[in-house]
Amino acid sequence: MTQINAYLTFDGNCREAMTFYHRCLGGYLEIIPFEGSPMAKTMPEEMLHQVMHANIRKEQLVLMASDGGGMKGQLVKGNTINLSLNCSSDEEIEEYFNKLSEGGKITMPLAEQFWGAKFGMLTDKFGIDWMLNYDHK
Repeated sequence: MTQINAYLTFDGNCREAMTFYHRCLGGYLEIIPFEGSPMAKTMPEEMLHQVMHANIRKEQLVLMASDGGGMKGQLVKGNTINLSLNCSSDEEIEEYFNKLSEGGKITMPLAEQFWGAKFGMLTDKFGIDWMLNYDHK
């Protein structure tokens, strides 16, 4: 089933924020640092322990977040929240990505990623940031 979830971007304090939200909301908290990922090869040492991806899951509640991976100083209120569209098929992600990007800007083309999913990012013509993911599992 296709879902839309909030995806928050933090400026280095994602672990602290998600731990707080987990304490408030309960559920299961997963935190994955940049260290050990293919992205780590191109990152400064001080960023390796920052959060590449975190999520809290509790029944239908899903809250996702990261430290932004190199956006230090570029984050302002307004570009710290994305809509994350979790798709249910390859055809669906292609269709949604193509339609949402019409008149907008593709910031990361759809491509297979190391975590086993097809993923891409765009800003639509209304300035809304989207992340689309299709997990092959």
